[in-house]
Amino acid sequence: MLKEACSAAGHVAHQLAQERERYAELGRRLRSVPHATALTVARGSSDHASGYCAYLIMARLGRIVASLPMSLVTLYRSPLATRDTLAIAISQSGQSPDVIEPIRYFRGGGATTVALVNDAASPLAEAAEWTLPLHAGPELSVAATKSFICSLAAGARLAGQWQNDPDFLRHIEALPEALEQATRCDWSRAIDVLAPASRIMVVGRGISFPVALEAALKFKETSAIQAEAFSGAEIKHGPMALIDEGYPLLIFATRGPAQAGLVQLAGEMRQRGADVLLAAPADVPERDLTLPVTGTPDLDPIAAIQAFYVMAAGLAAARGLDPDKPRHLSKVTRTS
Repeated sequence: MLKEACSAAGHVAHQLAQERERYAELGRRLRSVPHATALTVARGSSDHASGYCAYLIMARLGRIVASLPMSLVTLYRSPLATRDTLAIAISQSGQSPDVIEPIRYFRGGGATTVALVNDAASPLAEAAEWTLPLHAGPELSVAATKSFICSLAAGARLAGQWQNDPDFLRHIEALPEALEQATRCDWSRAIDVLAPASRIMVVGRGISFPVALEAALKFKETSAIQAEAFSGAEIKHGPMALIDEGYPLLIFATRGPAQAGLVQLAGEMRQRGADVLLAAPADVPERDLTLPVTGTPDLDPIAAIQAFYVMAAGLAAARGLDPDKPRHLSKVTRTS
């Protein structure tokens, strides 16, 4: 896990050198063809990457994007309208039937279908009209790391080309350097706090929320910690009842409009006795963990999860676990 996580910068650099004209062509297509509906199709870590891509599309282009409940196609056989629809699937393996079948269904109904997939020879790649390989290389760790980061980069490229924003695309080109720097962030304080933990809340908001979801999943997968992700806007509702003295919280306060509220939330939770780990950039004095930054706040979550992955691998070892052999899990999951 650690080796693959630390290799992400090189794989993103390789991805950025590939399919340049294909991404540009897709961007032109999306600008020229109106889509009344946009959907994402994914599971697990790939669904978190889809959430990030969807957020960029909604925030930067103003298009509403929803996550498709795949069972509507695979189990309920619902008669979904497919014309004037954009369906974006993200997958590492491209093998799961409940990701493949909806893409086939929508393409058959005239939708524009896009697959961001690591295995360019997979059934998902064959099912989609537009296949854009992630170029993460073979992934041996059960817990996806480099493929997740490559999925975030690919989603950002898609959004940037659709918007046709040269500045955003230029910042994407600089991602490999930011990722390299992120691998060197010192998050040892988090290991000290979380090594004895049995539960944790992971908090984000806005563009950082997909990273909170991914971090919570990795805590479960690699460290057997009962982790739940919440938006900073939701935690004062039902989740507040769980917080007692010493309850650990990891808060991702990346740059942007949501940051001030998340920093304030960290202070409030400390007053309630929670053991808060506030991850924020170096200019936030209240931080406990330093978040790396990129050329633009919209890309900061990619560097943030890179720093987290390095810590997560160390945390599993500190808890006496092997992150490469999580209990009851296999590399490829096929659900219908």
